[in-house]
Amino acid sequence: MEITKNTRVSEILEEYGDIAPVMEVFGVQRVGRYSVRRLLTKALTVEWAAKIHRVPLDEFIDILNKAVATDK
Repeated sequence: MEITKNTRVSEILEEYGDIAPVMEVFGVQRVGRYSVRRLLTKALTVEWAAKIHRVPLDEFIDILNKAVATDK
């Protein structure tokens, strides 16, 4: 799976499991239990997550792609 700006965060969670430690690098804190995060991320795209947390989109995508590549 290639992660792009249009990838939904929920798709990443479904494909790779809980990547909360990677998200926390960008200041995206854990939100309750894993199941709660899955529910909240259904509509959230990578682009919006980057905007919300004021992280450059290219950097955000690059690090996410590297994180999931090492998790395979």
